[in-house]
Amino acid sequence: MNDGLKYGLFLVAGIALGALGAVAVSKGKLDLRPMASDLMSRGMDVKDAILGKFEAVKEDLEDMAAAARQKSDKRKAEAAEQA
Repeated sequence: MNDGLKYGLFLVAGIALGALGAVAVSKGKLDLRPMASDLMSRGMDVKDAILGKFEAVKEDLEDMAAAARQKSDKRKAEAAEQA
């Protein structure tokens, strides 16, 4: 099983568990608010960490693209000077 599918299944399981918890809380059978708020806060922390990593990778790719563009422009300028 690849990682994308595995994480997708974890996401679906989390959503299903959250929906079950929401139904149970709305019917008044369980008081899961403290645990649910803690779980949500941890989920937000994970989201922030993932977005931080994504931004770092995005910046690295932009830097590499800019360096490649500069090298390409330099190579074109040298070719134009020789011609």
